[in-house]
Amino acid sequence: MPYPSDRERDRPWVMRTYAGHSSAAASNALYRRNLAKGQTGLSVAFDLPTQTGYDPDHELSRGEVGKVGVPVSHIGDMRQLFDGIPLAEANTSMTINATAMWLLALYVGVAEEQAEAEGLDRDEMLSKLAGTTQNDIIKEYLSRGTYVFPPGPSLRLITDMVAWAVQHVPKWNPINICSYHLQEVGASPVQEVAYAMCTAISVLDAVRDSGQLPDDRFGEVVGRISFFVNAGVRFIEEMCKMRAFGVLWEEITRDRYGIENPKQRRFRYGVQVNSLGLTEQQPENNVQRIVLEMLAVSLSRNARARAIQLPAWNEALGLPRPWDQQWALRMQQVLAYETDLLEYEDLFDGSPVIQAKVDEIVAGARAEIDRVQAMGGAVAAVESGYMKSQMVSSLAERRRRVESGEDVVVGLNKFDTTEPSPLQAEGAKAIETIDPKVEREASEAVRAWRSAREASTVDESLRGLREAAKTGANLMSATISCAKAGVTTGEWASALREVFGEYRAPTGVSGASAAGAAGAALAGVRERVAKASEELGERLRILVGKPGLDGHSNGAEQVAVRARDVGFEVVYQGIRLTPAQIVAAAVQEGVHVVGLSVLSGSHLEVVPAVVEGLRAAGVTDVPVVLGGIIPPADADELVERGVAKVFTPKDYELTEIMDEIVTVIRKAHGLTES
Repeated sequence: MPYPSDRERDRPWVMRTYAGHSSAAASNALYRRNLAKGQTGLSVAFDLPTQTGYDPDHELSRGEVGKVGVPVSHIGDMRQLFDGIPLAEANTSMTINATAMWLLALYVGVAEEQAEAEGLDRDEMLSKLAGTTQNDIIKEYLSRGTYVFPPGPSLRLITDMVAWAVQHVPKWNPINICSYHLQEVGASPVQEVAYAMCTAISVLDAVRDSGQLPDDRFGEVVGRISFFVNAGVRFIEEMCKMRAFGVLWEEITRDRYGIENPKQRRFRYGVQVNSLGLTEQQPENNVQRIVLEMLAVSLSRNARARAIQLPAWNEALGLPRPWDQQWALRMQQVLAYETDLLEYEDLFDGSPVIQAKVDEIVAGARAEIDRVQAMGGAVAAVESGYMKSQMVSSLAERRRRVESGEDVVVGLNKFDTTEPSPLQAEGAKAIETIDPKVEREASEAVRAWRSAREASTVDESLRGLREAAKTGANLMSATISCAKAGVTTGEWASALREVFGEYRAPTGVSGASAAGAAGAALAGVRERVAKASEELGERLRILVGKPGLDGHSNGAEQVAVRARDVGFEVVYQGIRLTPAQIVAAAVQEGVHVVGLSVLSGSHLEVVPAVVEGLRAAGVTDVPVVLGGIIPPADADELVERGVAKVFTPKDYELTEIMDEIVTVIRKAHGLTES
């Protein structure tokens, strides 16, 4: 996106809608409709099996296929996804991390096919590809949870992608340093800036030290580093945060890396405004929240985002419909084309109030960067659990402020009297629902794909990938060969799992604190926990489980911290567990209740599997409770199928949730209230 001089009207940013679901064909139709409505860039949402390196027919994919994004299992799916969309003219953002190299290889493979079909030179086509792979694995360990490999091999994959992209797809951003999800799991503006910068330093150091590019091309590496940020409703502070980002990036690229070209030092970022801050209660209020958050990244010309995607008003209820996404796109278009925002130079230059806040954030971030660098950098701070425990503690403090009313959330903890919303008059139809046959069809399709390809070519390409992974060779070429041979997502990831191993990141729960959580309500629940423990002859134990591939663990972590605070013994093993593993842990640990957290839409599949598994194991007195984004009709069905209690985002007071869980346990054991 070109940057005009200050005397010109600024150009509108790239406008995207984060989209994808069900299948490559359905998502392709959605993308083409969105482009026809004036969207100027694509933002691809992949489903969780694709993000974590599994095929649709894998056990862990159960209930997850096509739910939070589009399943892409092989080059045929990628070909279908972009059918009729010229990649040489597109600007495509792919929210993909652990398997980013694989998805970029598939994209490149399809681009080469388009070049051949149009009689274009391959290198000429690749030189035109524009877009971004998120590819920030550090924040996956801290927030989103779609990591696969340990930090060392993961950083190698990122390094190889960056080095290859600079040489072969010079307009592509091979990594989007992503602080977005850090804010969603509790990061303050200072932490968001600091940890993003620490991640960028770890990547740039790794690329520089790999020796894959000559020193005189390192400026090109720095120039292709982009960022993806969050913007909350405190839009003045958030705007100051963006200006602080620019100050620190200029400083780091100039002083640490000696980059002389100011264009290569420019802080380039895209944004999606806050999604987890949207409320289930009075969801129409989310519209004004989204608009105000957009102002944070558009008002200040010198810190304006070059790409924006907005969530839909009903994301706290479920998957948005195309009409909801259109509404979000129109918000951007009205701001860019109807208002006079883009006609002026920066509105805030020279403001002492703004500058003071920017200076405060910069100073705090510098101190935290120094702290992390003294530990050995971002990877070391992940492996030690430091950064994760900081996030969990920060979110616990934020929840305390909301629960106490110190932080007002309109419609949630204040001004909660409301008229019925006509936006929800359709009931369950107010959200997009995924037909269960999507998973069955995807599983059948990938099996058909495997049987139709040339097995010897597949085996040879996977063997080449494994051998390359055991050396220091750049893995992009071997990965592209796999893509062209018809290898599947699960096969590519499995081959690298064999070489690199898998990883379970620290949960951050044991080191987290919830300062200020004590109070009369919490003390009362502590007494109930102690009394029930005495009556049962042992301390109450809760297993907090994350079944399936949903890696958004912050809710589960907050439940675990609060359960510990009220006196439960907490069993929490982290993310990505099968129902069978959860059942086995519940039996082995002798827990009194199982609490499941599901945010990905797979609740109707994975939760009943846990209930049925406990029954099959002869455990009839261990109730199952569930928390997540659960539509009312689904909640009713789950209760009918044996779930004791369902909590949704409207149940925001964790201490009250703990109190209800104690009641559920007492009922399951036939204990009467005195």
